[in-house]
Amino acid sequence: MPADTPTPNPDPADTSPTPERPPSEPRRPSARPPSKTDLLRYLRQLTLRDHQLLEWLAEHYLLSTAQIATALFPSERSALLRLATLHRIGAVHRFVDVRAGTGQHLYTLGPLGLVVHPHPYSDPARPDARPTRTSVERAHRIIGSGRLRHLLGTNQFFIDLQAHTRTDPSAKLLRWWSEQHATTAYAVAGIHPDGHGIWHAAGRTVGFFLEHDNGTENLRTVLRKLRAYERLTEYGPRYPVLLRVPNHRRETHLLDALAGVPTAMPVATGLHHEHPAGPAWTLASDPGPRRWLHELPSDHGPDTATNPHRYTDPDDT
Repeated sequence: MPADTPTPNPDPADTSPTPERPPSEPRRPSARPPSKTDLLRYLRQLTLRDHQLLEWLAEHYLLSTAQIATALFPSERSALLRLATLHRIGAVHRFVDVRAGTGQHLYTLGPLGLVVHPHPYSDPARPDARPTRTSVERAHRIIGSGRLRHLLGTNQFFIDLQAHTRTDPSAKLLRWWSEQHATTAYAVAGIHPDGHGIWHAAGRTVGFFLEHDNGTENLRTVLRKLRAYERLTEYGPRYPVLLRVPNHRRETHLLDALAGVPTAMPVATGLHHEHPAGPAWTLASDPGPRRWLHELPSDHGPDTATNPHRYTDPDDT
């Protein structure tokens, strides 16, 4: 194991006894699958909230303790207690984050989680990579990815939206797709968004594609990505492309580059530190006051065979 690869470490809330082992030997998650008897017993212990978490870990690779607590639990303590149990029964693996620098535990699917979701996305950097054989192999592939910081930042965007729905009864995150899911669904257009979502608030439903920008690519590369979204509008949705950037300077340069350049779909910029549900978005075509996410223009596209993933609002049927 490389020196900078995170190693598993118990949560503070996990008070189960830990066998002694030499200091030089890192604790590894067990690859041994549970017996059939244990498996049935553990599966019956999973709650609806547990299933939601495992579904997210199958689609979005990993989440931090804080992200899980924010989206699903009333407090971080209650999250730690439940996560300790899920770790004990093999529903999740956990690692200390030393790559992205948060110092928190990061959670991925464990052997029991892989039973519930036997065909998860396994490699955030190489969608065409061979499937992993075990949950341990999958966990180490994800944790060892050079895209770990970017992945956590992308997932934080959606976690913040999900957390907002807990305080606003009118708000719902109706769709949360990973990069791999969205890229596969819209493969004909060749888009590669970092995430895709459908957001409902204040009586409006808005689809969007997220480009989570850490400022590591030049502006020309960022703007070149918009061409694929232009192709998608010819037969699919015209969702706003959200360019979320780390600072005002980066945002200003993007808006200057987009000024006077018409696009078939809306393009909006926003900052990492601003809440994505709130008045955080500046339309490139109309850079006035910042808009709420639900205020952005959005079109689900034609209801035809060329748009098979078109979102249909239940209230419209």
